Amino acid sequence: MVQNFIIWIVVGAIAGWLAGMVVKGGGFGLIGDIVVGIVGAVIAGWLLPQLGVALGSGFVAAVIDAFIGAVILLVIIKLVKRV
Repeated sequence: MVQNFIIWIVVGAIAGWLAGMVVKGGGFGLIGDIVVGIVGAVIAGWLLPQLGVALGSGFVAAVIDAFIGAVILLVIIKLVKRV
């Protein structure tokens, strides 16, 4: 249980930081990156199977899934902020 929590934190931090670099040009700080990455993982966990996309299992696949979801999240936030 603790190991899974730590993996979620690490995956969230990596994915959030990468998504911040791609969409915004920088990260959001450690806590912000973790939150963006975890929310992105939840979004991707729901959206990608709906689209028939399966990237496999394992740490790298989890980071890629979370990254895709985090990018989607940040793009949506960016669009909403402009309106």
